[in-house]
Amino acid sequence: MPVTSNLNPGFMVVHGNRLDELRSLVVSWMRRYPLTPLENEVALVQSNGIAQWLKLALAEDAQDDDQGGCGIAAAIDVQLPGSFMWQLYRAVLGKEEIPETSLLDKAPLTWRLMRLLPALIEHPHFEPLQRFLTADTDLRKRYQLSERLADLFDQYQVYRADWLEDWAAGRHQLRNVRGEVKPLKPENCWQAELWRALLHDVGAEGMAQSRAGVHQRYIERINTLTEAPAGLPARVIVFGISSLPAQALEALAGLARFSQVLLCVHNPCRHHWADIVADKDLLRHEYKRQSRKTGMPVVLNPDALHQHAHPLLAAWGKQGRDYINLLDSHDDPNSYRSIFRDGRIDLFSESDPQTLLNQLQDDILELRPLSETRELWPAVDIKKDRSIRFHVAHSAQREVEVLHDQLLARFSANPDLRPRDVIVMVPDIDSYAPHIRAVFGQLDRDDRRFIPFTLADQGQRGRDPLLIAVEHLLKIPDSRFPVSEILDLLDVPALRARFGIDERDLPTLHRWIEGAGVRWGLNARQREGLGLPEALEQNSWHFGLRRMLLGYAVGAGIAYDDIEPYDEIGGLDAALIGPLVSLIDALQVAHAELSQPATPPVWGSRLQALMQLFFSAESEHDDYLLGQLETLRETWLETCETVGLLEELPLTVVREAWLAGLDQGRLSQRFLAGSVNFCTLMPMRAIPFKVVCLLGMNDGDYPRAQPPLDFDLMGSDYRPGDRSRREDDRYLLLEALLSARDQLYISWIGRSIRDNSERPASVLIGQLRDHLASGWKLAHAFEPEDDKKRDPGQQLLHKLTLEHPLQPFSAKYFQESLEFFSFAREWQVLHEAAVQTGEIKALEKHEQEEPLSLMQLQDFLRNPVKHFFSQRLKIFFEVAEAPLADEEPFVLDALERYGLSDSLLQAALIDPENTHDSLKAQAVRLQASGLLPMAGFGTLLQDELIEPLPDLVQRYHDLLFKWPERLHSALPVTYSHQGVELDGWLDGLYQNAQGQLLAVTAIPNAIGGKKSRKWHRLTKPWVNHLVACACDLPLTTALVASDETLLLPPLDKASATGTLNDLLLAWQHGMQRPLPVAVKTAFAWLGQPDEEKAEAAARKTYDGDGQNIAGEHAESTALARQFPDFDALLDSEEFVGWCESLYKPIFDAPWQSLSSEEAGA
Repeated sequence: MPVTSNLNPGFMVVHGNRLDELRSLVVSWMRRYPLTPLENEVALVQSNGIAQWLKLALAEDAQDDDQGGCGIAAAIDVQLPGSFMWQLYRAVLGKEEIPETSLLDKAPLTWRLMRLLPALIEHPHFEPLQRFLTADTDLRKRYQLSERLADLFDQYQVYRADWLEDWAAGRHQLRNVRGEVKPLKPENCWQAELWRALLHDVGAEGMAQSRAGVHQRYIERINTLTEAPAGLPARVIVFGISSLPAQALEALAGLARFSQVLLCVHNPCRHHWADIVADKDLLRHEYKRQSRKTGMPVVLNPDALHQHAHPLLAAWGKQGRDYINLLDSHDDPNSYRSIFRDGRIDLFSESDPQTLLNQLQDDILELRPLSETRELWPAVDIKKDRSIRFHVAHSAQREVEVLHDQLLARFSANPDLRPRDVIVMVPDIDSYAPHIRAVFGQLDRDDRRFIPFTLADQGQRGRDPLLIAVEHLLKIPDSRFPVSEILDLLDVPALRARFGIDERDLPTLHRWIEGAGVRWGLNARQREGLGLPEALEQNSWHFGLRRMLLGYAVGAGIAYDDIEPYDEIGGLDAALIGPLVSLIDALQVAHAELSQPATPPVWGSRLQALMQLFFSAESEHDDYLLGQLETLRETWLETCETVGLLEELPLTVVREAWLAGLDQGRLSQRFLAGSVNFCTLMPMRAIPFKVVCLLGMNDGDYPRAQPPLDFDLMGSDYRPGDRSRREDDRYLLLEALLSARDQLYISWIGRSIRDNSERPASVLIGQLRDHLASGWKLAHAFEPEDDKKRDPGQQLLHKLTLEHPLQPFSAKYFQESLEFFSFAREWQVLHEAAVQTGEIKALEKHEQEEPLSLMQLQDFLRNPVKHFFSQRLKIFFEVAEAPLADEEPFVLDALERYGLSDSLLQAALIDPENTHDSLKAQAVRLQASGLLPMAGFGTLLQDELIEPLPDLVQRYHDLLFKWPERLHSALPVTYSHQGVELDGWLDGLYQNAQGQLLAVTAIPNAIGGKKSRKWHRLTKPWVNHLVACACDLPLTTALVASDETLLLPPLDKASATGTLNDLLLAWQHGMQRPLPVAVKTAFAWLGQPDEEKAEAAARKTYDGDGQNIAGEHAESTALARQFPDFDALLDSEEFVGWCESLYKPIFDAPWQSLSSEEAGA
């Protein structure tokens, strides 16, 4: 495309200390000098935030006086500098000569090294690599080394092209910036040899495609051209970039012969400041765009530097200084000054700073040393000046909770402040994201405390459900296939869609999987691969599915081929088994395929088949992700083909190679979306915001440590313009400080969450705090020191810093205090004075719609408080469903043990003639159902469970000799008292020749002796016995336990009627309010004759002993809520009365023990 004729080509550099003024200049420039209709503006930026901020300004409506935007932000090609440079090389040198990607770019270089390293390490000089790559069975070491080396050589091509030139010529040497040459150390010679081997492998054509080689040819070509080649952009605007390599600047300077190149440079200081920073002797030239500050000597003595320099600019400004210095080597202001209005190419603004923050920014702009700062600025009144604040917390969670309250306070105090005016930056957004969502995301949008927020810079891996599922599937060879993992997969819509499973079907599948005994493992063979013995199929998916399918076929039939049918499956729901079987079959296929190493082309087919086998896009987002994965797969295959890699690779290497591309930075992430922006501290995030918050400023976390590679030779040979993570972070903090317009908020974890010991802030925050304490002082400070020996500057620092309590519900937040406050009203009730409410107000009398059943009366007596909540208030305190177990049963808890023992007991009672066989057969069924541990452990547990039962069964049947006749129909019982209707059926009764009745209950538990009897287990038979005797039925009740048999003879009708009347009246009261009584605690009280001992025993039963016994209140949520401790039960002064009324009759009843001579209670 031809270059627009009305634009003056040239290399133009505009400096400014405020990025918004530079943005206004760019917008004005683009409006005044528009391109032709079909041409695109090219803007080079460093982050998506800057890109969106620039587009927003362009999209604003145009105004008079050359203000406002262009009305639309269209036809703008926003790019990262690296990709633009390669396009530029191709445009100038020809697309035939230069491919779309260099053979020596990082990605192809990684895989070329993967192919070359095994052979090269046998050559001389490569001993260090040979030592590293020993015992590398899964190729992980070789892949990591290849990746690091590719990254290193990529850096060398940009920053040390002269070294590569020497190495290619066989010279084992290093040149420094001064031109001095020194030989490579013997232990580093392998780098030069490796580069030569790479060039030999790619050949002459490939060598010419290295970034360094292409750049050299580009410079030579563009400097000899007389006409612009086709495809050059008419104008390139470089905006919001805090550092560019010298190579990139040379390329842009070359382009400026034919195109207009406008660089907008964020320069923190209006004066020349290059020589206040370390390594000034390495700068390449003497030209200075900016003039020296008046009064500054020509030659600065390093010892006197503090008298002329700003300490923070000197400490943090190295990266910016290098960039500005590199620009100066290409800059000729006189060639373009006349094009700008009033010849202004330095946009340094004048201001009248009133706050501490603005004064600090002005000091940096004017290059003021501390001595001038102290003289110039007045003392700080912190009640009026809230521009800088430091907050110290105990954890990242507390940092975010404090931030939420502090932002709400700022929004309340300033109606003009909007969420979009706030940016929150952290060293690593992925580690803070869960805390941010937990705090900012917990409130509903209609809550006045809700603050809209946006999370930028997050990696997709580990966050998007579909990608998490893909990663799970790519770890199949190492998977145990636990139930939880498979159910997690079923939570992914794209996977459910592929297998035709609806979300509403998931609870049914959960129930079936648990019921069929599935825990982990595909089958016995897969478990064997994990090192387990052979033939352990129980509790695997294969085991569970066979049980389901047989249960569907035969129902509750007998076992077939040692498979116990699972009979819950039937009707229309049975169609769900098909998709579940298909999923497990697919996992089995994937497990077999992915476990074997293969060549890249085979892996390409496998990965494609895997995606087709498991996923079907349910939404546009799914479609986008699946397309992204497919593109990454194709790119990787093309790269491997280009470099000729045909070696078999394991899944560990392929998985990382495929998924790593998902987290590469792009310019498409959401930012500046009208909410509080949370993001990672990244280069050029210096977009002006009214409030800038920095969290996580901990020592060791910021500046972020990036351990240099042992073999990175640039580390010991600094050149201006070199990138360093620590220098980047220093300059980032300077940019963040300068971008805050009204307030700078900084927090760090300054206290240990374990022992409250002090933890230091980042060294950079320490420098900032020291500077503030040295340059300013507190208004009305104690002179010369306060009682803690702090000078006025230290007193100011103390007032600017707030140390927060460990908990968000600390009493400090809810007292009258200007410093500590909280908007979390949910915690306030904890600190309100307890209001004496007197007695709990009872509800109106309960009106029965249906007669009271025996089961309801039993439930009331067993747990009166729970009964009130569930029956009267319809509140159920059930524990949330526990997740399905991922382990096969090994040790049984009390409830599981009871269930299995009861199952064995019921089977034995059915066939008294063959007790032993019945027990054994039922134990085998339980084993085949996956309810017992595997192998020999299951056999041992079977014997243990069976052992007490034959005696129990014998005692049970001995009782029946006296009551031989089984009543096949239940007997109805009805009773009423004072309007309470009771109606029920007594079933399972036996009769003797005299017409007397027996109700017998067998339980596999122990009932205990006279002094330690478990009375609560007698409440159910007691209610039946009481009602039967009150209805004039001659009923004897028996309880056969594992340790003894209890017998209760018939009660006389008058006694039974009186007790039942009291029980029904108690039920009526218990339906109006929770009664202050608990069954086990009541019996503990009744079991002691002395009142003091009774109270001590009851207290221990209810509250527990704080060590081994949790206490009865812990067994019932309703009890714990209503009566949190034993004192709460006693406070009503009714506890003893209800013990006597409800439970004393059971305690005093004439229970007879048939296994001893005891009688009564």
